[in-house]
Amino acid sequence: METNLMIYLAVGLLIVIAGLYFYFYQKDKRAIAEDSGPKEKASDTTATASSKQMKLAAYERLVILAERIALPNVISRNNEPGLDKRSMQQLLTAAIKQEFDYNLSQQIYVSNEAWEAIRNLKEQNIHIINQLASILPNETSGLEFNKKIIEFIMSQPQGSMHTMVQEALSFEAKKLIS
Repeated sequence: METNLMIYLAVGLLIVIAGLYFYFYQKDKRAIAEDSGPKEKASDTTATASSKQMKLAAYERLVILAERIALPNVISRNNEPGLDKRSMQQLLTAAIKQEFDYNLSQQIYVSNEAWEAIRNLKEQNIHIINQLASILPNETSGLEFNKKIIEFIMSQPQGSMHTMVQEALSFEAKKLIS
């Protein structure tokens, strides 16, 4: 039963990652096609330049957010010895939610796709934490729980989702610059 649940969780994670990859691939294709059209004039107004700076700053903050809510980083920042599995689960999910909530206003400045990628990353990480917590025995220590989370992430053949989200955000920010 435990193995089947881990398999379902892994397959679900792979489907989410593949879906995001396909989505951003299609979006990039459309953006490249649109870029072949007329270019903006070189004389940007002060308001446009200011708006661009705010958007770039928002993308920068979201790249940092993606790094901060990456599970290995959340675990390393919140690794408190002596906690049980349930307490560690609550601590990790609260830390992710707090980081996300702190950056909630950035969605105003970025594309819907970029914000959805960040939101999906948050939801996926919380889902992994909760699924592994439900699989492991209640007497599991917080340290062992953290190890299982890291092992699960490392077992993913396509890498971590936070890296893909960071690359997508970086791509969108570079489009703003050029």
